[in-house]
Amino acid sequence: MADSLHADGHLSGLSGVERREALEELVAGRFKEALLMGADEELERDTSFFDLGLTSLRLNELRKELEGLLGVAIDATVLFNQPTVGRLVDHLAVPADQDKDRRRTDAA
Repeated sequence: MADSLHADGHLSGLSGVERREALEELVAGRFKEALLMGADEELERDTSFFDLGLTSLRLNELRKELEGLLGVAIDATVLFNQPTVGRLVDHLAVPADQDKDRRRTDAA
């Protein structure tokens, strides 16, 4: 499914379900690499980054790597407000225009 990501990192052309699956595969893969996990090892999607053994420095490196792969800016606070792989994927799966609308509604 990660092959669905175009070379420029966009998820265009994917349905919502396909978009989330592609993001989950990509994000989980990068986190597993950072944790030196094998491809066959299961990554806990609901365990906090720090409980998985990541440091804030490594999280920032992963954020920059994901930004480059996805072609989107990821605010550093997202990693602390969405502190699990599952919640980060949920956050990234929301298209940017919907995310802006959601933030405006939350602020009201």
